[in-house]
Parts: sequence; C-alpha cells; structure tokens
Amino acid sequence: MACGLFALAALVALSGAAIAQNLDQGKPAPKLFAESCASCHRSARGLAKGRFHLTLYLFLQKHYASGSSSAWALTSYLESIDSGKRVAAKPAATSRSSFRPPAPVPAR
Repeated sequence: MACGLFALAALVALSGAAIAQNLDQGKPAPKLFAESCASCHRSARGLAKGRFHLTLYLFLQKHYASGSSSAWALTSYLESIDSGKRVAAKPAATSRSSFRPPAPVPAR
C-alpha cells in the first residue's frame, strides 16, 4: 500500500512539472523574428507583401510562433516593415479581450 501511495505522489509531482509555458510571451516582435525566422530569412522585408492579415497570422501561428499573441506581434511587425512605416513593437497582449474585429469600411 505504501509503495502505491508513493507511486501516486510521484506521478502527481511529475505531472505538475509538465505544464506548458509560452517562451515567447512578452518578447518584442523584432526579437521574435530574429529567433524564429532569421535563420532562413535574411530580412523581414517582403515576407508579408501580398498576404492578407488573417492568413499571415494563421500561417505564423502554425509554423513559427509558440502562441497567438506572438503570432499577432510577428504579423504586425512584418506588415509594418512592408508598408514602410516603422511602428514601435507593442507588448504582446495576454488576454483574448484585446482582439477586436476589423473596422467597418467607410462609405463613399
């Protein structure tokens, strides 16, 4: 009985150590690019050109980013590089409440 109890306690202790962590959380987008993409891509220029915001985000989330917040940060960074506007990297949002639908199209 004591051996079974010890095995159960060891299993509980080990399962707590296996909790996944987002290692990219809080990192600025240029650093994310340097760590995830720069080994294959010399520059961020042209990587977002001709791509829709949502499809770029989904691709980055599946292949490069460790979480949705880092995928959004990378998407915004790549689009800012291709648009010619350099925007300061914002800290990654930690809650889903910061996601907003796109703005309505203005009437002509």
